[in-house]
Parts: sequence; structure tokens; C-alpha cells
Amino acid sequence: MLTNLVVYGLSFFSGVLSILSPCVLPLLPIIISAALNTHIYGTYALALGLATSFTVIGVFIVTIGATIGINHEMFRVVAALLLILFGAILVSISWQEEIAIAATRFSNLGNSLLNKLKLDSLTGQYVLGLLLGVVWSPCVGPVLGATITLASQGKSLMHTTLALALFGLGAGLPLILLGMLSKQSMMRVKSKLVTVGRIGKYLLGVLLILFGVLITFGLDKKIETLILSVMPDWLVLFTTKF
Repeated sequence: MLTNLVVYGLSFFSGVLSILSPCVLPLLPIIISAALNTHIYGTYALALGLATSFTVIGVFIVTIGATIGINHEMFRVVAALLLILFGAILVSISWQEEIAIAATRFSNLGNSLLNKLKLDSLTGQYVLGLLLGVVWSPCVGPVLGATITLASQGKSLMHTTLALALFGLGAGLPLILLGMLSKQSMMRVKSKLVTVGRIGKYLLGVLLILFGVLITFGLDKKIETLILSVMPDWLVLFTTKF
């Protein structure tokens, strides 16, 4: 459905923004440099591991939610309220800072454990990416939580998995792009990424709030029906395959 395509786009965008979190971004130059010193394709293995980790974590959480057996209509209301909450957090810098401070304690412990591991191979970097996904989950909580909530709107496991995989790929993309830069260029870009991340999270927050309000009043389905009614048949056929 058309809504699914919107969810896929937001999931990928959310993944990119998740790496620009205040408690993740400062570590990127160190982690990327170490990956490149291990292998020329070290950042690719690292990004793949991170994408896998976020996907598995998300699908696991969604599966637990499905096991509980919440009524679909009730879930839509809960999901809408969660989207509005996550959106408000992303719009508020002060709330983000408080969450980052609280999450840093857990992340620092995880990072100290990671430093003791010797992962000097492509396989090792993939494993490191898997572990980073777990360690960084508290830091990217609001963004990951919003993506999981959006992905849960679908009724198929394939849709949910694809949405979360796109989040993971989005999270891994900055690692690959930054890995293509020199160390000096990476440090210069890092300061700009802070600003980009702040603006991007604000825009994502506004979209989540809007999405939550539309779901609350059932307007998302009405808008989707209206859009489908004016779309060409071939495009309707394409979008309804997803």
C-alpha cells in the first residue's frame, strides 16, 4: 500500500539520523578509523553488522508485541500516541539531551567492553557492528522506537522486516560515506553533521507528530484512498504490491 512506501522512506531516513545522535556521533571517527585500519572494506562490514543488529532487535520487539495479541484498532491508537510522543522528543532538544545523558551510562559500559575485544578482520568488524547495534540502542531509542512503531502498522512480517532493514541500512550508510573521507575531512564534516542531525530530527519529529494525529483520527486511510483515486492505474498496481 501507499502507506507502506511512506513508512519505508521514513524508516531509511530515521536510520540515517540515528547515527547522528549526540552519544554516537563523537565515537564515529574512532570506530571508522579502526575499521579502515583493519581492512579497506572494514566500514562496509561494520555497516552490514550494524544494519543486521538493528533489524534483528526491531523484529524481535515487534514479534513480542504480536505475541501479546493486542487488538488491531487498539494498537493503532497506542501506536499513534507513541508516534506523537517520539515526535515530541525529537522536536525538543532538552528532552533529547536528557535521554542522551541517561543512555550514555549504558553506552559507556558497552563501549568499554568493546574496547577489550580484538576484531582485526572483516568478520570481526561485522561482529563489532552487531555488538554496536545492541550498545547504541539506548542512544537511538526515540528514533528506533518510532521506526518499530511505524513498521508494526503493517500486518505482514515481511513488511515489518523490510522497514526495519531499511532503518538498519540507513544507519550503516553514514559509516560507509564517512569511511570514504580522509581523517582530516572526517573531523571537519563531523561538526556539520551535528547541525544536520538536529535539523533532520526536528523535521522527522514534526512528521511523526503529523502521522500520529492522522492515525488517531483515522485520516491516514482517507488520505490514502483519496490519493489512490487520482493516481494512474499502473502506479496504483505498483504501490499495492507492497
